[in-house]
Amino acid sequence: MSEVVFSADFTSDRQWVAGRSWAYPGGGPTNPGDNKLDHLTADPAYSRTGTFRATRRSDGLWDTGLLTTEESADGFMVRTGDQLDTRVRLPVGMGAWPAVWTWRDGGNEVDVFEYHPDNPDLLELTNHVRGGGSYVRDDAVRPGGVIDLSVTFGRRSVVWRLNGRQVFADGRGVGAYWRASLIVNLSVCAGRYHPPPDAGVDELSYAVESLTVTRGRTPPWP
Repeated sequence: MSEVVFSADFTSDRQWVAGRSWAYPGGGPTNPGDNKLDHLTADPAYSRTGTFRATRRSDGLWDTGLLTTEESADGFMVRTGDQLDTRVRLPVGMGAWPAVWTWRDGGNEVDVFEYHPDNPDLLELTNHVRGGGSYVRDDAVRPGGVIDLSVTFGRRSVVWRLNGRQVFADGRGVGAYWRASLIVNLSVCAGRYHPPPDAGVDELSYAVESLTVTRGRTPPWP
């Protein structure tokens, strides 16, 4: 038996903290070392509607939307055995770098997905906890496309499904007692690994239409 233990309400100040994360140096607002043009903002127009936005600033950076459960009032964390399901509408504009991922104490990162429109049919799926990952190409993955992703954070294998079909199992897992906060955000590429935004573009966005976490009623470890 399992139950939904988290259903994202992006408007909720109890569930989510906006515009800061310890995944960024000093909690933010910038992270140039990761080749990002981000300048995190808590402005609700950038994240609280479920549409994560980025807008160009006069200093060359971009105001970007980020929500995290870390240090929130509810303090929700995913843990070993949980299944995360999300529906997202991918961005169109070059330089957009959307992601749903996990983080705690300088690590514990599993990327539910990352996407870059210069690789229009490719998703990046990565388990940084134990070093597993894959690049997955699929016709459903395209700029502006809507996709359903499901990730099970298994003890011995993290398993990704795209539109109901298993596309990758890393055979590595996260271990028995793993736990981490959730992060949902839109970053902007600075150009080292992927092209930056086109010169005439001043806004980027993508949408997270739903996000839930399901948990078994008994722990997945002895």
